[in-house]
Amino acid sequence: MPTARDLGPVTCRWCASTAGTVVLDLGDQPAADHFPAADDPGPDPVHPLRMWLCAQCGLANLAEDPTTPEEPRGAEPQAMIDQARDAVARVQAAGLLAGPDGAPRRTVTEFGSPHGGSWLDLLGTVGLTEAPPGEPADLVVDCFGLMHADDQAAGLAERAAATAPGGTLLLQFHTLAAIVADGGWNALRHGHFAYYSTPVLVRMLAAVGFEATHAFWFDLYGGTVLLAARRVGVAGAADPPSVQSLVEGEIAAGVLDPAVVAGLESATSASADALREHLTAGAGAGRSVLGYAAASRAVPLLNRALIGPELLPAVADGSPGKQGRRFPGVGVPIVAPDEVVRRRPDEVVLFVTDLLGEMRTRLPEVESGGGRWVVVDPALRVAEPGT
Repeated sequence: MPTARDLGPVTCRWCASTAGTVVLDLGDQPAADHFPAADDPGPDPVHPLRMWLCAQCGLANLAEDPTTPEEPRGAEPQAMIDQARDAVARVQAAGLLAGPDGAPRRTVTEFGSPHGGSWLDLLGTVGLTEAPPGEPADLVVDCFGLMHADDQAAGLAERAAATAPGGTLLLQFHTLAAIVADGGWNALRHGHFAYYSTPVLVRMLAAVGFEATHAFWFDLYGGTVLLAARRVGVAGAADPPSVQSLVEGEIAAGVLDPAVVAGLESATSASADALREHLTAGAGAGRSVLGYAAASRAVPLLNRALIGPELLPAVADGSPGKQGRRFPGVGVPIVAPDEVVRRRPDEVVLFVTDLLGEMRTRLPEVESGGGRWVVVDPALRVAEPGT
């Protein structure tokens, strides 16, 4: 377990219990959604960054967050676009785009996310139109949005209220089970107030009068779950085994056990130290290096590893809102992707594993010029050609 810091009591953002355990403590970190201008000399403010597992409801919470969200909207990765297309096809095949009476659903409301991406165009091709503001929709979609609600009870209640009486609510989330299994400690960041496991989110839905009817698993981010839910008592297609299988599997994996979730703590130094050692060895051998993907998850990684411009001269990113800025805390500048081609580095450190295939297609010059991709998300591995 992490060494406890006396930062006062923590209150669960869902059930308001104060009984729980700090399972991951990253110390004081800069806000991961604050990328200062490149010429901003700092210093950048830092804040406690801890994950707390509620003993009453099992929700993994961001323990405290005094920051003000200001994240530049990210560029949508191709992997997310492909997953959204797959998700809509699977939802349609499951009969979830028809109402209880079999008639097609007509309206949709989407709760967005600063991570980019929207399903509205895809749903428009199957006949759904956006519901007028303030009117309940036949289909409500939330793709990585609910985690940004400081008050989880209010956030889920808002999504439930937006769902018409016979409607379906779709919630997509990066499951805590995958985060723990992958040692993905750097998923913890300011602005992400909750980290859901399937059993916990199913219970949360039940508390607002909804039952989870379907569960879909995707490889995105190492393990993404899409839950479909409707109000208790509403007739319609259901696949309870798909839900129960994930619930039982994640409980068996230990998502409700603070000792298991606290395994994320040991993963922090392993990946941060490995990256620093790799870059230090590369600098000693004269290898040139750049990074790619100024993702929020890279902020705690670079700060934990104490990696600045002397080891990582720049990180390229496709989001215009991030270019010309820098990583908080460590000062690594963020540049446009064409800088990778211009500088012809020996290595490009990729901070989002799901981008590897897309980046190889978009920037073939890296490997054709004799360079290589190094993936760190958070474990480090060299991506050999063809892998």
